[in-house]
Amino acid sequence: MAIGSPFPPFEPGKPDEADIPARRRIPFRRIAPNLITLLSICAGMTGIRMAFEGRFELAVSLVLGAALLDGIDGRVARYLKGQSRFGAEMDSLADIVNFGVAPGLVLYAYMLHDAGSLGWIAALLYSSACALRLARFNTMLDDPNRPKWHSAFFVGVPAPAGAALAMFPVYLSFSGLDLGVPGLTAGVASVYLVAIGLLMASRLPTWSGKGAGIRVPRDYAIPIILGLVAYVAVLLSFFWETLTLTAIAYFVSIAFSVRAFSQRAAIEAREDQAGSR
Repeated sequence: MAIGSPFPPFEPGKPDEADIPARRRIPFRRIAPNLITLLSICAGMTGIRMAFEGRFELAVSLVLGAALLDGIDGRVARYLKGQSRFGAEMDSLADIVNFGVAPGLVLYAYMLHDAGSLGWIAALLYSSACALRLARFNTMLDDPNRPKWHSAFFVGVPAPAGAALAMFPVYLSFSGLDLGVPGLTAGVASVYLVAIGLLMASRLPTWSGKGAGIRVPRDYAIPIILGLVAYVAVLLSFFWETLTLTAIAYFVSIAFSVRAFSQRAAIEAREDQAGSR
């Protein structure tokens, strides 16, 4: 090329960047949420490895970390406007690994193996229930007749919450509570794990935190912030005890969410009847 020429040299087989079709370029805002989803899969799989190595506290923490990342990736996608069908499918596949397979294997390695085949059957039933719950969730997203206010509720216990609840016996054990005879404890934990799977696959309405449109009065904003800070501080200081109480509080909240859903459904039914007259 002559000195001062404004044109780059022609190189066969190397098309200019401007000639590359725009459809072959993926914006980073679409990649970022998928990276978080992949990190959650790595956390869940590593949790399984830690359980096999007998490092159960780290294993449970990694599964809970995967649940935290699962809550972040969707919000990051909406914030960056990077939602895609590819990301939605990847998120579903990550959920079945992190919240269907990992909790069952961690719990089996920790205590369910003492129940023999019963413990393994419980882990299988839990994973199957989680898969059914996720499949139903994906199909309901495409339902055009679903009322808008239903978005404030999940149908059944969501997979991340189910995974956290599934490890409730581990929280009790790590809190220093003597659970008694290992075989008996494993049998009770097996029944409990199946019960959590049934809650996930059930049609009980549970609060989702999405679309609720909650507005906090100004006078309550600072106390709520301080309450959240206090919760995090207590969680870091008394990790397993706080998780135990949090799980119990979630069980209690299910009753209130069912009541709130029933009241809202009754109001909608009365409005529909009044409108049809």
